[in-house]
Amino acid sequence: MELIAEQGLHNLAMEIVGKRMEEEGFEFMTVNSELQKDPQFVCLKDKSLHFIVVKACLYPKNPIVFDAVLMNQVKVHGAKFKARTYYAGVGFAHAEDYQKSLSKNAPYVVNYDGLQEIL
Repeated sequence: MELIAEQGLHNLAMEIVGKRMEEEGFEFMTVNSELQKDPQFVCLKDKSLHFIVVKACLYPKNPIVFDAVLMNQVKVHGAKFKARTYYAGVGFAHAEDYQKSLSKNAPYVVNYDGLQEIL
């Protein structure tokens, strides 16, 4: 049983968020999939610039809880470009038993409620 590495989990979260954003009409200008490089997405929508930080976590961690210091730093950076800043937290758990580790080829559930604007 090969566990999903942190980078793999991050990439999966980015894929989930990216698909939803595409459906919502965002146009991707820059995509950065490296861990610890924020924001992950710089997008346009309705002629406005948007910075999106994507973070993945495993159950029991709550995906909507974010690092306020980090998000404030991204918000300050985004303000220089007149960009709106968002957090996209994506939670994962083993589908059959939330207490089990998440491994490749195992079923999983996703907890993602959309973008949270940082005001």
